Amino acid sequence: MTIRVSMQVNGKAVSHEVEERTLLVQFIREVLRLTGTHVGCDTAQCGACTVHVDGRAVKSCNLLAMQAEGASVTTIEGLAEPDGTLHPMQEAFRAEHGLQCGYCTPGMVMSAVDLLRRFPQPTEAQIREQLDGNICRCTGYHNIVKAVQAAAALGERR
Repeated sequence: MTIRVSMQVNGKAVSHEVEERTLLVQFIREVLRLTGTHVGCDTAQCGACTVHVDGRAVKSCNLLAMQAEGASVTTIEGLAEPDGTLHPMQEAFRAEHGLQCGYCTPGMVMSAVDLLRRFPQPTEAQIREQLDGNICRCTGYHNIVKAVQAAAALGERR
């Protein structure tokens, strides 16, 4: 059985027929073709699929598309400016070498943006605790923490 889901994704109204069991991450990647949101574990363990739903970081592999009906969803593609200028958090990850293979990076950035919304000047311990739900197998987290600290120092919260 299919249903129509409608929501705002990266500021644009979208509406599409999907099967009731369609996960939000599938809707984003397969229907909308926004492939920056990654699928890692399919069990809400790794955080690679993290997006913002109504301003809050959520793991989109753990949410049905129909549960986002009427919501405002932001993916990693929605953080940068239309002219390509990176979001301060994206720029901080680049400048601080907070990525290696890049697979976890979109979810890590989305979680970090939400973290700074809630804790504008987090301690290193808070950063590590809040990003605990995002797994990175490459970096050892040191430069990811530095990137979040650098973005926090800018005081930017978009």
